[in-house]
Amino acid sequence: MELLAPAGDLEKLETAYAYGADAAYIGVAGFSLRSRANDVDPGTVGTELRRIKGDRRLYGALNIYFHNRDVKALESSISQIASLPLDALIVSDLGIVPILQSRLPQMELHLSTQANCLNTAAARVYRDLGFKRIIPAREMSLDDLCDLKATLPDLEIEVFVHGAMCLAYSGRCLLSAWQAGRSGNKGDCAHSCRWNYRYAIEEAKRPGEYYPVEEYRDDESGGYSTILSPRDLCMIDHLDRLADAGVDAVKIEGRMKSVYYTAVVTRAYRKEIDRISRGDPRASTAAYRDELINVSHREYSTGFYFGDDAAIRPAGEGYRQAYVFIGRIGQPVAPGRYEVDVKNGFAATDGVEYIGPDLARAEDRSFRLFSPAGDPVDRLSHQTGGAIEPGIPVSPGYLIRRVSARARS
Repeated sequence: MELLAPAGDLEKLETAYAYGADAAYIGVAGFSLRSRANDVDPGTVGTELRRIKGDRRLYGALNIYFHNRDVKALESSISQIASLPLDALIVSDLGIVPILQSRLPQMELHLSTQANCLNTAAARVYRDLGFKRIIPAREMSLDDLCDLKATLPDLEIEVFVHGAMCLAYSGRCLLSAWQAGRSGNKGDCAHSCRWNYRYAIEEAKRPGEYYPVEEYRDDESGGYSTILSPRDLCMIDHLDRLADAGVDAVKIEGRMKSVYYTAVVTRAYRKEIDRISRGDPRASTAAYRDELINVSHREYSTGFYFGDDAAIRPAGEGYRQAYVFIGRIGQPVAPGRYEVDVKNGFAATDGVEYIGPDLARAEDRSFRLFSPAGDPVDRLSHQTGGAIEPGIPVSPGYLIRRVSARARS
């Protein structure tokens, strides 16, 4: 199976490939359902995108629901989109299909999960319209996927295996637009269903007197986690069953998430897919699989794949986060010294860990820090940047993290 990773910007794209993705997906600016990601601008990043991509696969998301003004904007942008090194376009709105087929006749079309394809009859229609691959609605079960592939073996199937699930039916939600003035259906979801809420009831004869209704408390934020918030999806233990069903590609959600998330999750699924193909025992990838617990996530579930109701039950608690992402090891600036792209400040007294494409984790308590000018310092911040002399061997592209204060407590 092809492993498809999210890329919210060029740095995440480079990380996705470095940590094992066969392919990545990135938004095309103005037409993507993650408008706050740093989507690729067809007019400015073509050369850099081509360098990072190399011979890997890259798909562009044009998956908003198009108003007339958006269709006109697309028509004026087609030439620039054609200049990008994209292998396919991910589409949800059928209205733009004739435009794409006319102007980009060699471009593969992949049906977005936002199109809510749930059955074999619908999948056949999309295939006959020219789609090479469909990403079915996340509400589709594994048995249904088996039937679909058996009936339409020439149609590629791509499914989500990891990441956030939507409260609404494959994204058809107005909650964010109502509460925050940001439409999830136009790529600007405020994730209102994942906010922390306080609940109370008012007794009719005692106006203004409220009684709290507590389900569970998020002690770090001081609020109460919402009953609206769904659990996160994790299918790391069931990839063999997806392969047996004939699934062609497995997809990780998370274009808005961090470089650290992209690296850890992509790497875990890469190792597991390779383990299955070799027939190795599961224990051989345990160290990488276990790292899925160390990225920020809500309780995991298997979604709708197995017909249970785990996907629609609310998460039992707030986000879990074992580590804080500190930064990324850059190029050498002196023997044994590397520049650091600092995301969160850290001190020379902090214990840190490194992770790499083939390094599950390695602790370092004997590193030294330096200012951009090369002077020894006690701390680096996002504003200042600087360099590190690790106490153990590392390589450019390794990520640095420290245990979160919440995890220590």
